[in-house]
Order: sequence, then structure tokens, then C-alpha cells
Amino acid sequence: MKLFLALSGFGMLNIILGLVVLAIAIHELYIFIQGRRSATQLTEEEFKEGMRKAQVVDIREREDFNAGHILGARNIAFSTLANSYGSFRKDQPIYLYERKKSLAVRAAIKLKKQGFKDIYILKTGYQEWSGKTKSK
Repeated sequence: MKLFLALSGFGMLNIILGLVVLAIAIHELYIFIQGRRSATQLTEEEFKEGMRKAQVVDIREREDFNAGHILGARNIAFSTLANSYGSFRKDQPIYLYERKKSLAVRAAIKLKKQGFKDIYILKTGYQEWSGKTKSK
């Protein structure tokens, strides 16, 4: 009881805040580890070399895709991914990208759970892409 009274106010708030930060850090570590198991990250050059023989998928929302995307990519938004597994071929590699890469990692985890094997992620994301692009 004395400990609880001593921790009242800012002390208790600091403990709660510390636990929240710890939970977020553990979650990010989990996503990182699962991402490493689910997909291979490619540099822009590696991505460019293999994309002609792969399914290049932009997982951003339609508005972002229409504003600009990698030439030859198709759009399957992350929010609709669970309803779109049938539009992927299992016999071809899947090249994923988005603005950075955190959402692509989550998409790779979902695809891996559905039995897809050759999954690759653009390491730098679309925001640093220097190759050919298209906008609508």
C-alpha cells in the first residue's frame, strides 16, 4: 500500500507511459522479425532487374496510386488485400511496394500466411524510386 501511495501522480503516469512504449517496441520488433521471415527486401536496382518477371503490386490506396506509381505496377490496396488473394499467381514472384515499407511488410506477412513463397519488398519504397513512373 505504501508503494502505491508513493507512486501516485507523476510516478504512476511514468510507469504507464513506459509500459506503453515497451508494448509498442515489442510490437515493432515482432513485425520486423515476421517481415524478415515473410519477404526479401530488395534495393531499387534489384527490384528493377526482376520486376519484368514478377507481379509488381502497389499496396497504397487508389488515390495515391493514381497520383503516381511505378510503370507496370497494378494496385491492390492493403485495405482490400484479404479479398484479393485470388488475383495473385503462386507461380510468379510478388514484388510489393508502397510509400515506405512498413505496410508492405504487413502485406508480405499476410501473403506468406496464404501460401505465397516468392515475396519481395522494395526496401526504400516508392518515395525514393528513381525509375519510370506513371500517373493518371
